[in-house]
Amino acid sequence: MSLILEGTGSVPYFTNVRATLEALGLHASAYDWYISDIETNYAPPGLTNEDQWISGEAFERLITEHEVQFIWGVLSAFPRGVRFVVEHPPAADGNADFWSGKELVPQLAGAQFEIVSWDSSATILIGLPSEAEERFQTAYPAARHLPSTAR
Repeated sequence: MSLILEGTGSVPYFTNVRATLEALGLHASAYDWYISDIETNYAPPGLTNEDQWISGEAFERLITEHEVQFIWGVLSAFPRGVRFVVEHPPAADGNADFWSGKELVPQLAGAQFEIVSWDSSATILIGLPSEAEERFQTAYPAARHLPSTAR
């Protein structure tokens, strides 16, 4: 399933990945991450605007030690140890699929789920395990299902 959280005062800013993962009941260190189409409020050590693989441990440190706002971006969660050459990186900016009304799946094959930062105004969660989805909706009752919220 896919969720979107937007237009709510229940978060201090979009997208705080640490708070998002906490609400999901998940830990960044449990996965490895492919991060693409990134724009942040600043670039702490270990994070650039370039598409990149990052270990779960490094990503956990990054979001714990720094108050990073992901303005645009796609964070694809993979089983630890997975790495491959990504020929077509996932995109947030300009990606009309989010609003197409089709059922969404992570943009990279093999991703367990995807966190999308949409123009610092929404967080889109794609392919969540049902328990994580339920936890997020409990934490943020304003979260709605996609594609039923297609614009």
